[in-house]
Amino acid sequence: MVGLIPLIVLAGTGCGEDGEWLEEPLGEAQSALEAGNALNPNALNPNALNPNALNPNTLAVGALSLIALGSPALTAILDPGPNGALSREHLRYAVECALESSQSFRFGWIDASGVYHDEIYTGVLGLARNWAWLPLEGEGQRWVSACLAARTNYYRVPVVLSSRGPTKAINKQNSPELSTFTREEGAFWGNIYGSSPALYSCHVTENDASSRAALRDCAAGHIDETTGSIQACGAIQRLGPCDAYCNPIAPKNGIYHPSCFTDPANRLATMNLNPITVFLE
Repeated sequence: MVGLIPLIVLAGTGCGEDGEWLEEPLGEAQSALEAGNALNPNALNPNALNPNALNPNTLAVGALSLIALGSPALTAILDPGPNGALSREHLRYAVECALESSQSFRFGWIDASGVYHDEIYTGVLGLARNWAWLPLEGEGQRWVSACLAARTNYYRVPVVLSSRGPTKAINKQNSPELSTFTREEGAFWGNIYGSSPALYSCHVTENDASSRAALRDCAAGHIDETTGSIQACGAIQRLGPCDAYCNPIAPKNGIYHPSCFTDPANRLATMNLNPITVFLE
């Protein structure tokens, strides 16, 4: 999201010397359990972004990359049309993933009826908190991408889940979540900010039916009621079982896959060290 913060400053917001927004935090920090987990698949593509219902299409490369481009980002989130709604949804989810609860992102836009909307997106997980004052790069891009994928829901409905990974923000070692959320759904990883945007998921075969029953289809795979075929969840590529595409979960490391890869025959060259492993109740 190179240049996004400066662009928003030009739009009339302000930030402190350390780059954080000068406004009161909106409530206490939320855990991954409380965060919206229903991003619309359409918001993952060039056209979308929606809290508690992240739709698989939101994961298509468009929305996030528009923000990453600089000036086009401002144009995208100020657009009063459907594409603007998707871009704002995408941005809101990205902010929740990247920033922590003491940080927020504010801007305004005018709809087609001439009504002004003041938007404040508050952080939740803190996976890339320095995005408040620096471009989102490298590791931060991968964490936010994995978070967006994990929070995408084919049905755009909120589902309570436990997101875990090899980073302090979501390392749930010794957390009560470990005894409540015991059924692994799968893992998500990738980077939709890079030169070759891509998102991946793996699933746990024995838990697929229960995941689908819980309305979580982006790892298990959405089954078309008419044809019986498994359909993609927006831009997320479903690769196969997690035991084939990720290194094993180690109980002592916080109960998550420490890394995943897109080619089991070429692990080192295709490895991602920033996957998010999702557990359900």
